[in-house]
Amino acid sequence: MVSPPWLENLSSSVLSHVNIVAFIVFLIVCYLVNFYQKQRDLANIPPGPRPWPIFGNFGGFLIPSFIRRRFGRQTYITDKNAVVILTEQANVYGNVYSLFVGSQLVVVLNGYEVVKDALSNHPDVFSDRPAIPVVTIMTKRKGIVFAPYGPVWRKQRKFCHTTLRNFGLGKLSLEPCILQGLATIKTELLRLNEESRGAGVDLAPLIGNAVSNIICSMILGQRFHHEDREFRTVLSLMVRGLEICVNSPAVLINIFPLLYFLPFGVFKELRQVEGDITVFLKRIIAKHRETLNPDNPRDLADMYLMEMLAQQAAGEEDSSFTEDYLFYIIGDLFIAGTDTTTNSVLWVLLYMVLHPDIQDKVQAEIDEVVGKHRVLSLTDKGSLPFTEATIMEVQRLTVVVPLGIPHMASKTTEFRGYTIPKGTVVLPNLWSVHRDPTVWDDPDSFNPARFLDDEGKLLRKECFIPFGIGRRVCMGEQLAKMELFLTVTSLLQAFKFRLPEGVPPPPLHGRFGLTLAPCPYTVCVSLRR
Repeated sequence: MVSPPWLENLSSSVLSHVNIVAFIVFLIVCYLVNFYQKQRDLANIPPGPRPWPIFGNFGGFLIPSFIRRRFGRQTYITDKNAVVILTEQANVYGNVYSLFVGSQLVVVLNGYEVVKDALSNHPDVFSDRPAIPVVTIMTKRKGIVFAPYGPVWRKQRKFCHTTLRNFGLGKLSLEPCILQGLATIKTELLRLNEESRGAGVDLAPLIGNAVSNIICSMILGQRFHHEDREFRTVLSLMVRGLEICVNSPAVLINIFPLLYFLPFGVFKELRQVEGDITVFLKRIIAKHRETLNPDNPRDLADMYLMEMLAQQAAGEEDSSFTEDYLFYIIGDLFIAGTDTTTNSVLWVLLYMVLHPDIQDKVQAEIDEVVGKHRVLSLTDKGSLPFTEATIMEVQRLTVVVPLGIPHMASKTTEFRGYTIPKGTVVLPNLWSVHRDPTVWDDPDSFNPARFLDDEGKLLRKECFIPFGIGRRVCMGEQLAKMELFLTVTSLLQAFKFRLPEGVPPPPLHGRFGLTLAPCPYTVCVSLRR
């Protein structure tokens, strides 16, 4: 029996509505399951401030701090930076507390015992890196610094560390390279100081160029002249890019990733910075590929290309050694090897200007041990305990990477009575470690003597961790220590530093980007006879 058309249409309509209702019910069930699963996952997370909808805690106390800094009467006037605010939250919620960046859970670790417990005692859980949108977009989760923890990262890090050691990392053989850059700084510093007519010299470009040239000689096999316009531009772009990522509205990319593609403002500027640095580095890699001589490798780039070709010849199809990966490794080492050490030197010299009595004591020790004319060497380090203690005290107070590089929980774990779900971003607050009153007496005061014993010998303290701790400890720690010691001592041996007449000292809260840089300042120099 044939059904009438109207009945077929009715059946079809009813079936269509049933499918729609079933689909809606399915979505509701999925939402409820996801909701209750999330509630269960977050049931025992560490306490923390109540997040705002959509923005999380960015809308609470991080964004207002940025607005005060950027749009106040003076760009750098603010009572507190983000690191200080994050540290103060521990007084309210404890040394392990939670924040939300959008919907992303972030756990902040404060104080030496907590940070050490997480990174040293639970390295299998807390050694991974999160996929932070603004970082992921630019690094593709490759390289050394931001790459996820695992076999590929371990292989790449081991290769880079071994290769850099072969080219002098942490060895006395690198000393001439460092001293070569210092000779340029001294010459230029005198010239610029005379031209300034008392207005003072901005040390940042000179220090940045010299420091960057050291890592460039190891990874790229070349040095750049301090007046090389392109190289100076790249260095300034690097600093600007780091500042944009952390200290501008571009941080909202971490909540709304599509903002990265906006054709205006800091979003457009960030893409331009990334593009210009990419062109610079890829041109150098291409030149290395064209001039590669396997019998005479010049630097890390050559060694990497040779390893890549060897693995390709051996038919290793899944090899992680690719030219693309090399690009991100060079970018990591270039940026990390420049910005952190440059800012460390600038902080030390700023503290010497603000504490002329300490500057005098450092110079007196150098005069007594080395004299005023003999070139300093790394072998002098053990004979200059007060000088080294002063450098360490500045590092303690300033912590150029105050929140470390973000870690991530690779699996759900119980930590100090709380549940840390898999995928949680973990911030080891190194600033709080170095201001921890349970391990430092009067932690906010500048006192180099805290690193000396009763006999004036240097004290090594395990709670002093400016380069981090655990499996993700800074690979360039030894190089940075060499550069910092030789640069600071050589400059203080040669010059007396002071602020220009009538110029107020810069505030000490610094400029918070990926690293904590001092606010811009100039100095007047005079030769020590």
